Amino acid sequence: MKSLFQVVKENMTNLHLIFRLSIFELKSTNSNNYLGMLWEVINPMILISIYWFVFGFGIRGGEDVNGIEYLPWMISGISVWFFISQSLIQGSKSVYSRINIISKMNFPMSVIPTYVITSKLYHHMVLVGIIMFILLAFGYTPTVYSLQLPYFMAANLVLLVTISLITSTLATIVRDVQMIVQAVVRVLLYLTPILWTVEKLPESIRTIMKINPFYYIVEGYRSSLLGTDWYFLTNFRYTIYFWCLVLILLLMGSMLHLKFKDRFVDYL
Repeated sequence: MKSLFQVVKENMTNLHLIFRLSIFELKSTNSNNYLGMLWEVINPMILISIYWFVFGFGIRGGEDVNGIEYLPWMISGISVWFFISQSLIQGSKSVYSRINIISKMNFPMSVIPTYVITSKLYHHMVLVGIIMFILLAFGYTPTVYSLQLPYFMAANLVLLVTISLITSTLATIVRDVQMIVQAVVRVLLYLTPILWTVEKLPESIRTIMKINPFYYIVEGYRSSLLGTDWYFLTNFRYTIYFWCLVLILLLMGSMLHLKFKDRFVDYL
């Protein structure tokens, strides 16, 4: 537990540094593109159009999902996926790709995955805003259930930082971990109910799928944006499972990070 408290303390006492570095990361990532940060919206919209055509028309034939048109149902869930996928990939290589610069300074290395993922959060918030306008066109206005959206954003951020604390440490030691993360991200898109529904699956399979913590996040976003229910309350046991899993992963990541952080330079 000592390692967990140390990592949490490093992040909390360096919040100002995290925000400053995340802004710098945001600007530097898009500095070489003519359209700049617009690509962070254009690319998702292109993919959403393709997924809508392939899954909405090609596979489902325009069929609704529990009385909700497929496009609103899909974009309310996929709104968070682009944030998840980019954060997992960039977070896993956040340490070793910056170690040459960071090692020369008195810098708390545990905040590296945090500020890298925080920089992706800004893009995510813009995309969610655009998707909310699209949902307005379909008649889905903000409701009282929209108030739970900040909770799921925060829960997702904590989960992504926690996972990246583990993967960034392992990827610094063994570069193959980065390739494994990329492969897992591709698989997660289809193992999480973003483009398809679980309604026709046996209850036992649905329960197994809920082991995936991103299932909780996606369904939470969907409930918030479509205004269906208080997901974190109506699925209270699932909420407890989610935070217990986050705590366990954070403990593992903290121990792993503190064990190897002084030797990161040796693995370059």
